[in-house]
Amino acid sequence: MENRDYARILYETADLMEIAGDDGFRIRSYRNGASTIEGYPERIAEILANPDAKITDVPGIGKGLAAVLAEIDKRASCERRDELLLKFPPAALDFLKIQGLGPKSIALLFEHFQVRTVDELEQLCRDQKLRTLPRMGAKLEEKVLRGIAQIREHSGRFHLNFADNAAREMMEYLSAVDGIEHIAAAGSLRRGRETIGDVDLLVTGPNAAAVLERVAAHPRVQEVLGRGVNKTSVRVGREGLQIDVRALEHESFGAAMQYFTGSKEHNVALRQRALRMGLTLNEYGLFRLDDNTRVAGETEEGVYQALGLDWIPPELRENQGEIELAETHQLPRLIEQSDLRGDLHMHTTATDGRATLEEMAESARALGYEYIAITDHSKAQAMNFGLDEKRVVDFAHTVRTLNQRGDLGIHVFSGLECDILKDGALDIEWDALAELDVVIASVHSHMNLEADAMTDRLLRALECPHITALGHPTGRLLLHREPFPFDFSKVADAAVQRGVAFEINSSPERLDLSATHVRIAKAKGAKFIVSTDAHHPKHLNNMRYGILTARRGGLSAADVLNTRNTGAFQSS
Repeated sequence: MENRDYARILYETADLMEIAGDDGFRIRSYRNGASTIEGYPERIAEILANPDAKITDVPGIGKGLAAVLAEIDKRASCERRDELLLKFPPAALDFLKIQGLGPKSIALLFEHFQVRTVDELEQLCRDQKLRTLPRMGAKLEEKVLRGIAQIREHSGRFHLNFADNAAREMMEYLSAVDGIEHIAAAGSLRRGRETIGDVDLLVTGPNAAAVLERVAAHPRVQEVLGRGVNKTSVRVGREGLQIDVRALEHESFGAAMQYFTGSKEHNVALRQRALRMGLTLNEYGLFRLDDNTRVAGETEEGVYQALGLDWIPPELRENQGEIELAETHQLPRLIEQSDLRGDLHMHTTATDGRATLEEMAESARALGYEYIAITDHSKAQAMNFGLDEKRVVDFAHTVRTLNQRGDLGIHVFSGLECDILKDGALDIEWDALAELDVVIASVHSHMNLEADAMTDRLLRALECPHITALGHPTGRLLLHREPFPFDFSKVADAAVQRGVAFEINSSPERLDLSATHVRIAKAKGAKFIVSTDAHHPKHLNNMRYGILTARRGGLSAADVLNTRNTGAFQSS
């Protein structure tokens, strides 16, 4: 089991306990333990398996949770979870995934209507019966119906980092086979899509057939879906991610990479272009129509060149004008992760982070960054010990002292993730914000406002002259919560006018802004920051997912503020 598996079970147990009305302190201990484990740098499974290690040495894990974790390690569940799953319908965990429903609402549903399935809940909403319960109404019914539709739409999809890690694990496992030239990921994973349905891996080499046999023997394979001469398909892990591995001839590798990378729309446009040139393009190569002579196929670059195009980065292959740009040699030089000089959004133990300022700085320096911004929460996040005005000013002074001493070997910008309140006011007084180097203004509450009210809220927040960037600007949580509605175009215009950047939040659960919004904002002249919102040093490694989103939005290094060196960023 991975750390996320232990954390998921603890989170689920805590939610079930809240539905049951269990003791609040115990519920918080489960949730805090899950949060700790999720971000812990060592594998919990290895700690539990090591007789010389103590799981209670993990911060926040006492004897009670240690026993629970040992139980989860043995059978992927725990006694309290099992008891509650017997008490409540099997769909209880599915209900918890529906946007708009919390544990208390679900408890009311069970008490008054004894609903047992998502289908029954959907019918309850359509019959307008949900609104008869306390604190529920027509708007909640609509929200629950949308949430059910989203769950069905997202069923079988996975976060980008989950698919990426599974692909890397499989490729490393397969690379042990001798006689392999290439093992590479294609499909939506290679294009950097924010969620992934399945993983495509392509293999070439004289021993590619042995790779297909080895796929089925991977220890995490739960089911072999198909096994043939050129392809093996499996499901891995308890989540059931499908991985398709294809064996190819050397001379077809480039054409297959192009074909299986997609997107479908991009490929259709390329095939039509090929036909107009008297050619035919498929996964085996590019051929002349008249005599079936091979024109290209060994490399992707060769395929695009033979079609009269510059090579198009995978992230842009969505048939949104990239072919025309490639034809006229006007493709942008997309941002690379190596262009970044720093990370401008992270949290420490001062609020809800899992590492100190010094530990975050050390990890960032090891990644080669020149600077970081520490942006802990403001006081509206009381449960996370958010900073008030005095702590904000004191923190700014502390950071100036640290930089003067130079002990950290990296420049630290004093910052804050400041809540945008319901009426658009900021959670911290402007004169305190003026003491800081970086202010990320974010919405964390009241996300169910109507579009006009949310637009006005964001526009009012942008009136503050001390904001550096809007944090995770649409509030979405992938596969869980849709973006809140607002007039993005109007907000983007105001942000550009006031010199406020948009954050591309690299957390795989957010990837907010989306690539579509990035393109809209870029066209208006907006600037961006790409940051991790890290709550633990290992989260700093998520930056690559934000960079993929930036590339999908067509951004160059010049569009992103944290590609500037320390001095240039300070003066911007």
